[in-house]
Amino acid sequence: MPTLVVATANPGKVGELADALAGTPYTVLGLESIPDATPVEETGSTFEANARLKAEGYSRRTPHLVVADDSGLEVDALDRRPGVLSARYGSPTLGDAARCKAILKALVDTPDAERTARFRCVLAVARSGSTLATFVGAVEGTILRELRGDNGFGYDPIFFHPPSGRSFGELTRDEKERVSHRGEAIRKLIDALLKGELG
Repeated sequence: MPTLVVATANPGKVGELADALAGTPYTVLGLESIPDATPVEETGSTFEANARLKAEGYSRRTPHLVVADDSGLEVDALDRRPGVLSARYGSPTLGDAARCKAILKALVDTPDAERTARFRCVLAVARSGSTLATFVGAVEGTILRELRGDNGFGYDPIFFHPPSGRSFGELTRDEKERVSHRGEAIRKLIDALLKGELG
């Protein structure tokens, strides 16, 4: 059976892709399946650059296809920050709730009409050190003035999704996957896999 290695130490992300590929010929494994899972340094200045770095780096350590993602939040009033630094905004030691509060503090004087933002995701697929394809997903929304909801992770509780009428923190996992940036990129990846476009 063809195998896809997900370049993440986050079991939730591995499970998400495994669920999405259920019923296909693909077996989905995490980084624990390769002999050297030493983290690949993310030195890129864009989501695509970091996704490519991770996919290519780990694909040199396994014969299987490797998929890596980089994603984050872009807030227009903050000049599209935190962007590629989303996981380290404020301080690398902050937790999710503290990072959300740091964004809210930075936007405390920003009018509602100017609190536009988006989540963006890039998936890169590589084999033997070369990127074969990238897949992009994005979802538009606004930044709330307080945390809402206990679901999801990261900035989900402060990201309001107008078509749903709720924050990402208030959506179930299935609801979020149908509309999220990552869900969109995953659907494009699966389509390419099933069409045999990635070898």
